[in-house]
Order: sequence, then C-alpha cells, then structure tokens
Amino acid sequence: QVQLVESGGGLVQAGGSLRLSCAASGSTFSRNVMGWYRQAPGKERELVAQITSGGSTIYADSVKGRFTISRDNAKNTVYLQMNSLKPEDTAVYYCRMGVSYWGKGTLVTVSS
Repeated sequence: QVQLVESGGGLVQAGGSLRLSCAASGSTFSRNVMGWYRQAPGKERELVAQITSGGSTIYADSVKGRFTISRDNAKNTVYLQMNSLKPEDTAVYYCRMGVSYWGKGTLVTVSS
C-alpha cells in the first residue's frame, strides 16, 4: 500500500520561503510521475508542479520562476521549494503519485 506523507508547511510572511517534502512508501516511486497540488478555501484543487520519472517538469503559470519541484529517488521523496511567497499561495498543498495516490496535505499560510 502506497502512503504519501507531506511535511514542511507553516506560516510565513509574504516574500518568504518554504520547502515542502513528500515521503513515499513502496518501491514504485522512481517510476512514477509526482505532483504537487493545492487547494485554497472555496476553490478547486489545482496542479502546482509536476515532475516525471526522467526529471521533466511543468509548472502552473502562477508559480513559474518562484517554485521548484525536485525529486530524490534514493529517498523516495519529492520536494517543492517555494520562494517569493504571496498571500494568494495560501492553501493546503497535496502530494500525488501517478493518478491514484494522494497525501493528506500540509497547510501553507502566507501573511501579508
């Protein structure tokens, strides 16, 4: 059974940085696309960034140039480095493996 556990969320002032981590159990991590999604209050969940098994990445336009997704297959972990945070980045951030598995989320709150 795959489990995804996010960490690294918290309260930060606008302009600050946070690094989220998502640790995955199981042996299929390196073969899967990994993604970070977020859901703000009253809004639908949206893709923030995605990284393939080969390291190709895509980003939402709203975070390009500020966020960086990376993965460490030896540690079964995917990261999201978030810089120049804005209040509109406030959301619960979720990790996803492939299309089937989700973490429970970590809250990021950016104060103005």
